[in-house]
Amino acid sequence: GQKVNCDKTAIFFSKNTPMDMREEIRRYLNATSDASFDKYLGLPPIISRGKKQAFAEIKLRIQSKLSGWKGKFLSQAGKEVLIKLVAQAIPTYAMNCFMLPNGLCYELNSMMSQFWWGQKEEEKKLHWLSWKHLCFAKKDGDMGFRDLKCFNLALLAKQGWRLLHCQESLFYRV
Repeated sequence: GQKVNCDKTAIFFSKNTPMDMREEIRRYLNATSDASFDKYLGLPPIISRGKKQAFAEIKLRIQSKLSGWKGKFLSQAGKEVLIKLVAQAIPTYAMNCFMLPNGLCYELNSMMSQFWWGQKEEEKKLHWLSWKHLCFAKKDGDMGFRDLKCFNLALLAKQGWRLLHCQESLFYRV
């Protein structure tokens, strides 16, 4: 019984799609306009060559959270909770849908590492362990932080697995 809301429907076309084909598709779907919005569910609907720019808001959101906490006197346990439950959770939805650029993942990991070791603004603090080492499992005596690049690949692999094994899902049918 569900129906498509034509007022909220937007269509994206490749620049190579002929105008007559675009009009035919619009008429068939009863859609009136091309998409003219920057985000859908907090993500860019189309990502072109400027991937780093498309995901810049994720970096800004994490940066604002971390800079807001830097002035506070937090224990290492408090920093661990904030990194794991807030800073590493912010990009999760985007990573479930898109492969983030390597440079962006590196910058986000670097920001979290600097926060962990207590750096403030331009101040440089000694990092006693590499971020990669801090990402090893907690059961092995390490911190168990997520390496965002590996986590991104794991989330996309999970989507691939679902596509191969859940053939009754809407995701598979689409």
